[in-house]
Formats: sequence, C-alpha cells, structure tokens
Amino acid sequence: MENRTRVTRILVVDDEERMVRFIRLNLEHDGFQVVEAYRGTQAMDKLRSTLPDLVLLDVMMPDLDGFEVLQMIREVSSVPVIMLTAKGEEDDRVRGLELGADDYITKPFSPRELVSRVKAVLRRTEASTPSTHGLIEIDDRLKIDFDRREVWVDNQLVQLRPTEYRLLYHLVQNAGWVITHDQILAKVWGYEYRDEPHYVRLYINYLRKKIEKDPANPQYILTERGIGYRFVDFRRQSSS
Repeated sequence: MENRTRVTRILVVDDEERMVRFIRLNLEHDGFQVVEAYRGTQAMDKLRSTLPDLVLLDVMMPDLDGFEVLQMIREVSSVPVIMLTAKGEEDDRVRGLELGADDYITKPFSPRELVSRVKAVLRRTEASTPSTHGLIEIDDRLKIDFDRREVWVDNQLVQLRPTEYRLLYHLVQNAGWVITHDQILAKVWGYEYRDEPHYVRLYINYLRKKIEKDPANPQYILTERGIGYRFVDFRRQSSS
C-alpha cells in the first residue's frame, strides 16, 4: 500500500448526487480524499473550512452557477480548479479558462480521464520550479526571482498563478530561442495536453497582460507566427 505523508483533498461541487458519488468512488479508489458540496454557497464554505488541494466544479448549478463560484474562489484562493462542462459547450470551456480555471472535463467522462486530468493539474501545480540564479533582471522594468516565486513590474509585485509561473519559467530559461506550441504544452501542461493548443494562447495572453507595458505590442514574449513563442534575449542585450 502506498505510503502517503499527506492525503490530497479534492472538493467536488455538483448538484447531481449521482455524479458526485461517481466522482467520489473513482477518486477515493485512487487514494484521494473527497469533500462534497452541492451548491455554490456550500462550496465556498467547504473551501474555507477544508482547504482543498483541487476543486472539481460543475458549471450548471441552481443557486450560483460554476462561473460565479469560480470568480468567488479566485478572489480568495489560487487553488487549481477543473470545470465540469456539458458536451459541446465550447463557450463554457473558454469562459471558464478566461475566468481562471486550470482545466475542464467534458461530460460524460470516463474514470480514467477524470483521474488523469486531476493528476495532471496537480502535477504541474505542485511541481517545484527548478532553481535558477536568484534575481533575474530582464531590464529596468521587469525583474524575476523564480526561487522566491516573485515577479516585479515597475517595482510592483505581480501575482501569477502556478501555471503562469511554469510558463514564464520555461520561456525565460530559453530566452532568445523559439519554443513551439507542442514543446510548451509538453513542458507546462504535460504530454496529455498535446491536442489543446488554445491553452498556450490563453496563458500567453494572461502573462502579457501582467508583465507587458503594452500587451498588444509585446516586448518580452514575442510571437513567432505559426511556430510558437520566444522570450526576448535579455542576456545578449545586457552583455552588449
């Protein structure tokens, strides 16, 4: 039996009892601890009282819908959130990602897909960022310290979510080089996400809004059309 020093706790939010029971059985079978909530207000109470490691959040609920709950969660926590969406509702998936969800699963889904997605999100959230060389000064405006998980723009500390940190890390570590969409997906999200290129575009936009002076005309994260992205080669600039 696997020896866990700490059980990973997952908050499942869905107004359908059968769906909650299905998710609970499969997650508990894989060693996770499950906390249940059937309404949005109850979910917020459970979030504060149980401090889950991840939230599975249904979009369609009676009192508050999943988007409203997600916005409330993001006001108080950066806990990873996976949205549960109806089949074919692409607008729901995109809206959830734009509001700060880390992933989505389309109903109906198999136990294998459920556990795989949960583990993938936890893996990239919990993975420690490899040690760099302390404070990195990109220029007078942008400074990054991956060891302390801090990003400073115009001497102001900028809050990044775990996935944004990982994306920025890989871009900066390969400054001057073009990283393809597939390479970014594999490094930041995992091999399971090789067919999800919209994640890259969405999170590149998130980063640009937080670190670029003019996101529409970026000076740090540059687009190589049809290929991928390149972080400005600040090392060459500083040595010239």
